[in-house]
Amino acid sequence: MSRKMLRDGELNNSSEEETNYDFDLFVIGAGSGGVRAARFSSNFGAKVAVCELPFHPISSEALGGVGGTCVIRGCVPKKILVFGASFRGELEDARNYGWQLNEKFDFNWKTLLHKKTEEIVRLNGIYKRMLSNAGVKMFEGEGRVVGPNEVEVTQIDGTKLRYSAKHILIATGSRAQRPPIPGQELAITSDEALSLEELPKRAVVLGGGYIAVEFASIWCGMGVAVDLFFRKELPLRGFDDELRAACARNLEGRGINVHPKATLTELIKTEDGIKVLTDHGEELMADVVLVATGRAPNTKRLNLEAVGVELNKIGAVKVDEYSCTNVPSIWAIGDVTDRKNLTPVALMEGSCFAKTVFGGQPSKPDYSNIPCAVFSIPPLSVVGLSEEEAIEEAKNDILVFTSSFNPMKNTISGRQEKTIMKLIVDAETDKVLGAGMCGPDAAEIMQGIAVALKCGATKAQFDSTVGIHPSAAEEFVTMRTVTRRVTAGGEKKSNM
Repeated sequence: MSRKMLRDGELNNSSEEETNYDFDLFVIGAGSGGVRAARFSSNFGAKVAVCELPFHPISSEALGGVGGTCVIRGCVPKKILVFGASFRGELEDARNYGWQLNEKFDFNWKTLLHKKTEEIVRLNGIYKRMLSNAGVKMFEGEGRVVGPNEVEVTQIDGTKLRYSAKHILIATGSRAQRPPIPGQELAITSDEALSLEELPKRAVVLGGGYIAVEFASIWCGMGVAVDLFFRKELPLRGFDDELRAACARNLEGRGINVHPKATLTELIKTEDGIKVLTDHGEELMADVVLVATGRAPNTKRLNLEAVGVELNKIGAVKVDEYSCTNVPSIWAIGDVTDRKNLTPVALMEGSCFAKTVFGGQPSKPDYSNIPCAVFSIPPLSVVGLSEEEAIEEAKNDILVFTSSFNPMKNTISGRQEKTIMKLIVDAETDKVLGAGMCGPDAAEIMQGIAVALKCGATKAQFDSTVGIHPSAAEEFVTMRTVTRRVTAGGEKKSNM
C-alpha cells in the first residue's frame, strides 16, 4: 500500500508511478520518538515496521533495546536513582520532626540497582507490547538505509534482510561521548553510571550539563564523596543565570565539592584507583570518573550520506520544519536531529510526523514554551524564556519578579536551603514570557505553569489566581513587587 503525503493542506503530487512497497513506513530506532511515530502511523492505517538493537542496559553499536535511551539508560532509571538518593536528606530532616533515627544510615546500592533493572526490563516489555498491539512489525537487529526506499536489517545471527518502504524514519537518538584526554578510557559515561556493580566511595564528575549535575547529586545523596568540574563559572549553561547560581549553592550545601572554571587533563590508573589531573594543577584520587560532556547523534552506521541524506558538522540529520530530510522519502526525529533533545519533544515530533505523512494533517512541531527540568537535589525547572533570552529578544521593557524563601518544611528541619522562583514579563503586553524555579517539587509545579504560558497567560491573570495555601506553588501567584525592570535593548547579562 502506498500513500501520498499532504503538506500544508495540498496534495504532494508525484510524477512517479505508484509502487508497491513492503511497508508504508519503516522506522529505524525504537526509542520514545520512534515508537510514538510507528504506533500513530499504524493507527492512521499505515503498514509499519520498526527495527531496534537487542536489549542491554549499556548501549553500544550492537546493543540498545526497545524503549531507547530514556527508558533503559536515561530519564527513567536516572529518576529512580534520584528518588533513592533523596531519602538521605529526608532522613536527616526527619529528626527535628520527631523521628528517632540512628546517626548512621545504611544504604544498599545492590538492592536499588536490582529494583532499577527490574523496572527497565518491565518497561522494555511494555513498549514491545505497545508496538505489537498497534499492529507494528518488530525486527530485532541493526538497521541501515541502502536506498531512498530500502532498509537492510542485520539480525542477531548475522542474517541480512532487505525491505522496501514508501517512507523511512530515522529515530536512532544519540550516544554519550568521551572527551579526548589521555586516559579517557578509564572514565565511564552515564550508561555505565546507571549500572555500576559497586557504589564508589570517591567520584569525580566532569561536565556542567544536567547529566553531570544530576549524577553528582545522586552519588552525593548516597554518601559518595563527589567532586564536580565544569568549564564555566556556573553549571547548567543555557539556563537562567540566577537559577544556575541557586543550583550551584545547593550542590555545595549538600556536600558536593564544586570546581568552576576547571577541567580534567589526564586520568591515570593506580593501585589506589584513578589519579585525576586538572588544568589547575590539582591531583585527586577517585574510584569512578564520570564524563558527561556531551552526546553525539547516532548516525555513523546508518549509511545515510551514501544515499544522499545531508548531515550537519556533528553528524546530526538535517531536516525541514516537518522533519523531512533532503531526500523526500527519508525523515528523522528526536536527538538524531539535534534540535531540542528532550524525550517529550521526540514524542511531539513523532506525533507530528504521523499526522503529516499518514493522517492528512500537516503538522509542524512547536518548540515554544517547552518546559524542562534538571533533577538535581533539589531540582530546577523552567519554561519559556530565561531573563537573558528575554533581554536579547525583547522589543519592550522586561519586568523581572523573583521570590527567594526558606521552604516551610525547612523551618522545622533546620535545613539551610532556599527556594527561588522567577517570572519574566513583557512590560508592554503584560504577557508572561518565562518562569523558573529551583527548589523541591520544581518540575511538578512547572508543568502546570507551562500550560498557562502555552495559553498566553498575563501577569494579571497570575495575580488574579487564588493560591493553594500553605504551598510553595502559591508564590507564583503572589509575586506582586517588581524585582527589577530592564529597558528594551538593555545590556544582556553574561551567560556565565
